[in-house]
Amino acid sequence: MKIIAQRQQEWASLKYLILSKSQPDYKAIRALFADHEWNEKKEQAFRGYLQHALEQPGKMGDRLNAYQHVWGYFKNKVTDMERIKYQELIENFSLEQDEVLFFLKELAIKYQEDYLLQSSLLFPKEEE
Repeated sequence: MKIIAQRQQEWASLKYLILSKSQPDYKAIRALFADHEWNEKKEQAFRGYLQHALEQPGKMGDRLNAYQHVWGYFKNKVTDMERIKYQELIENFSLEQDEVLFFLKELAIKYQEDYLLQSSLLFPKEEE
């Protein structure tokens, strides 16, 4: 597998986690992949943006933005009760008591969203 494909795969699993912590880092990383080329300079930038984002404590707005992106995978599949529950969880969201994350994880499993089942936001890897 080419290095660019490996990094794209890695990015796919990390993108919502990074978005939940730092939108500027998310946008910068996304731009690295725009031309489908990869080199050592991009590798260093990629690692730097990842590290910076992962060190961020996370802000309510960033977290909710990432959750809205994830919700987009389900919004046309969920039951009325699931839609109501999601809205209630979003309205009552706090970083200290984040019930939205667990609900989205349940939906990813229930609806077998392969892309989300690989997401480090919903299913953290040990090294993160």
